[in-house]
Amino acid sequence: MKDLIFHHFAASPFAEKVRLILGYKDLACKSVMVPNIMPKPDVVALTGGYRKTPFLQIGADIYCDTALICDVLEYLQPTPALYLQPGLAVARILAQWADTTLFWAAVTYNRGPKTVGPGLGGALPEVAADIFADRKAMGFNVEWLTPADATPAYRTYLMRLEDLLQTQSYLLGSQPCIADFCVYHPLWMVYLRAPSALHLLEHAPAVRRWLERMQSIGHPRMQEITASDAIGIAAHAEPMPLGQGPLTDSALQDEHGIALGSRVTVAAESFGLEPSAGELVAATRTHYTLRRTDPRAGTVHVHFPRIGYVLKKS
Repeated sequence: MKDLIFHHFAASPFAEKVRLILGYKDLACKSVMVPNIMPKPDVVALTGGYRKTPFLQIGADIYCDTALICDVLEYLQPTPALYLQPGLAVARILAQWADTTLFWAAVTYNRGPKTVGPGLGGALPEVAADIFADRKAMGFNVEWLTPADATPAYRTYLMRLEDLLQTQSYLLGSQPCIADFCVYHPLWMVYLRAPSALHLLEHAPAVRRWLERMQSIGHPRMQEITASDAIGIAAHAEPMPLGQGPLTDSALQDEHGIALGSRVTVAAESFGLEPSAGELVAATRTHYTLRRTDPRAGTVHVHFPRIGYVLKKS
């Protein structure tokens, strides 16, 4: 297997989720630091339009969205496992809740004056304005709740997590699973990047101890390389044959009436709406794959999870 190349930036909570999983699995990788806001020409050279952070590169294969990246990492290093039996279905459902509902509750809460810290809440006004303008272009143009309205919901979620952690070290048992890593990153965004928000954990001591256990997992060994290096690696590689490697399912599941070989776009359904365009070469129960050619990166396969993404014919 070729080297893992992780494209991320330090303040990204979703990147922190993957960094912690890489550390948990003791997977070394190369690291490419990407810009926080557009323009991102080196990112687009590899993804064809997708600009969310992070994404994972293995040679000429590009894996978008952390839900898919987690599946790839589990394939590459099955132990320690992220997907545990019994309770696998519950773990996946809890993980999806954390990546969506809990994440947006944390983002909303993080905009309040009590969460000023080294993250977005503590950014200089002109920097924060640039970030919000960038996120608005991604589909971030929502009607924000006030912190006074968001805080009760966020506090309720914390109390539910507190209940889960009363008698066990991790959310679903004695060892961490995918649910723990997905719940961790929204809380990391608030508490570990804005320590003044720790007051909300006064009544959730089990959550605080769990946060410390998760943080202690640590990050992987990373060798920093440039974006140009990563693009060059893609240009000198060939995409893995379909049905081989981390994405082993290859059976066509056609829900759109779009034949393989068609020119299509794939875009997130709700946030990060920039589409990636290419030739549809896989549409399985779990993922889409586009083949595309870039003047710098050459021919690459760009992979997306099926859940949360919209396929359209060009």
